[in-house]
Amino acid sequence: MKRPFIVTVASEKGGVGKTTIATNLAVYLKALREDLPVTIASFDNHFSVDQMFALGPHPDQGVAMLFEGISPSELVTLGQYGVQYLASARRLTPPGHPPGWLRRILHSANLEGILVLDTRPIFDWFTEAAVLAADLVLVPVKDRAALLNAETTRQVLAAAGRLDRLWLVPSLVDIRARLNAEVRVHEYLTYAARERDYQVLDIFISKSPKVESLASGFSSCIKPVLTHARSTAVHGQLKALSEFVLSRFDSEVATLQGSPPRSMSPDTAAATTANQRRLVLECPVCCRPSFPGYGHYYFDLRSRQKGFLHPACFTKLGSELNLEEFDSQVDLIALTIEGPGQTGPECRLSVHLCSEEQGVFGVRSSILVGRQTLGDSLAYMTGRPLNEAYRELILVKCTDCAAEQQMSVDAARDFARRRRQVGRELRLAGLF
Repeated sequence: MKRPFIVTVASEKGGVGKTTIATNLAVYLKALREDLPVTIASFDNHFSVDQMFALGPHPDQGVAMLFEGISPSELVTLGQYGVQYLASARRLTPPGHPPGWLRRILHSANLEGILVLDTRPIFDWFTEAAVLAADLVLVPVKDRAALLNAETTRQVLAAAGRLDRLWLVPSLVDIRARLNAEVRVHEYLTYAARERDYQVLDIFISKSPKVESLASGFSSCIKPVLTHARSTAVHGQLKALSEFVLSRFDSEVATLQGSPPRSMSPDTAAATTANQRRLVLECPVCCRPSFPGYGHYYFDLRSRQKGFLHPACFTKLGSELNLEEFDSQVDLIALTIEGPGQTGPECRLSVHLCSEEQGVFGVRSSILVGRQTLGDSLAYMTGRPLNEAYRELILVKCTDCAAEQQMSVDAARDFARRRRQVGRELRLAGLF
């Protein structure tokens, strides 16, 4: 898996144990699977991440520079317990992009394993971006108010078609507390959440004075439960939560390596499994789900990544490329990128129009300097930052169609023929 599996811990309500869960989750994940890279970052300004993981002075660069477009792989610092972290910042400034931009930045980074994102106790741009970027969203709830506040997170994920990624975690549960002689508080929370059609973990995190004391005292360091509170019930609960996260991570890895998406019919899935390897489920322009649905198919030759652009995003990409309305015979656009190692300090992009009758024609070249939206979209298609590009070839179909139809064996075979044809013409002309 060449991108991080992102776990976001979010809650609009403060005091629900959000940061305690996020920081300890990172420690337990690393302990349970030592060879798995684990990274954590916080968008809050309490510096709890730094106080638990820092090994030395505060780094010069950290999470604030992430929103300036710098790859997180360049910002991580190795911390205690083998966990990497991004140094926290007192103040963060939104980058002027829609919240879906963060997912694209994180996915195009050379960062593997699991990335845990701790969020603010308010649903602002940063929390929404972290939720949209996530492969798994954990929402701690300790009372009815926290349960009601989870609705905002649910609405955002539902609009993005990612509601299945949301799980509620009963937190700071006092198992002695009851609503009446028969119903405990955490049982009520679980029942009420499921009545509202939430997915709720059977795991809950207990309220523990011992665990609360780990973040207080004379020392500026925060100690993890794994090393300083193993005698508490919270130790086993965090271990179980971490095992749940690892099971989701393993499932995602299996899907990306070729298992068919759940939405496909059994017959179609059985016939197209091989063609779904390296399938990206989000549109590279708007970062919203594009599979299944209708869209323009794209394929990156080097990474073998493939996916779909929404029709409106394809039009926007054409505008970014300064292309007029396409001739009806044009069925394919070939984008060639020469990396900075060949052309100087910046990448060079060339656009080639292609058709069955005329072959490759209409070559147009440009520099990507100052064109961040276009550059980000291309990086998402290739699966790597453009400053790491060498020779890239991205093919985009000009006609939109049903995604499942394009993933069929016959469609894949026809596209492979066109891909070889275009590649051969570009090489013979010295264009790739």
